[in-house]
Amino acid sequence: MTALSTALMIYGLSGCASKAPADDSLYQAMGGQAGINRVVEGLLYRIADDQRIVRHFAETDIARLQEKLQEQICVEAGGPCVYSGDRMAQVHAGFDLTEADFNALVEDLIAAMENEGLPVPVQNRLLQRLAPMRGEIIYR
Repeated sequence: MTALSTALMIYGLSGCASKAPADDSLYQAMGGQAGINRVVEGLLYRIADDQRIVRHFAETDIARLQEKLQEQICVEAGGPCVYSGDRMAQVHAGFDLTEADFNALVEDLIAAMENEGLPVPVQNRLLQRLAPMRGEIIYR
């Protein structure tokens, strides 16, 4: 998936309301909690190497970030988790993240999912679940 198609998908889905999935099929397709944990770990390594966005994580408690990302993705995938973190608007307040920052993170997430061998339809299902958060993340 190109950055342009990713951006278009994110923009197109950003108005959707996000409700918990009716089943755990996405969670299972991602390999359950172990698969989600591997994707999140890969994402964090990619962020650390991504000069476009790494500066935004300089003051971040990475262990906490990892835990909250695992919870959040698990919930969005229909898994048996509870997200115990703050709302996205609160977490990202004051960072003034741009569309380019957001898209860079999405590109890193896609690369982490590809590295885990997740099929594109599975990747797209997760991105669709996460896309509504865009408005709570950028320009805060």
